[in-house]
Amino acid sequence: MTLRASALLTLALYAGPCAAQGDLGLNVYALSYHFDREEAESLGHDNEVNPGLGLRYRMPGNNFDSFLDGGAYRDSGRNTAVYAGGGFFWKPTEHLRVGAAVALFKSDTYNNGDAFVAPVPLVAYEWRRVTLNVVYIPKIESIGTVNTLAFWLTLWP
Repeated sequence: MTLRASALLTLALYAGPCAAQGDLGLNVYALSYHFDREEAESLGHDNEVNPGLGLRYRMPGNNFDSFLDGGAYRDSGRNTAVYAGGGFFWKPTEHLRVGAAVALFKSDTYNNGDAFVAPVPLVAYEWRRVTLNVVYIPKIESIGTVNTLAFWLTLWP
């Protein structure tokens, strides 16, 4: 079984119990923006349409929400990337979320195709049924060579 198939099977197995608690959301991966577009193009990492799907399990709290995420998407190098991780969001206002996560990534585009763990800074704006997520992916020579922003939605039932 491939890593991608294993990740999707694991997400499917956890979907039932999480959905029963009402804290399961669907991540719909969408877009990325590369700050150094010429460098991204020269490396073949200039794909800015990044479709994919994943799941988010949210554990709400008063000032902080914690979450688990996992999914697969088409990355900037036009390869399938899979990831799984967890983190937290601080809730400074009713809708704004500021947080961080630690995630395991696997893609042929990054880190010479080897899986790696990375910290992930992110912000989100949460409406009642939809969360807009934005993550900053810094330029780290051994992993990725272009500063990037990634955007996706989490849809809540």
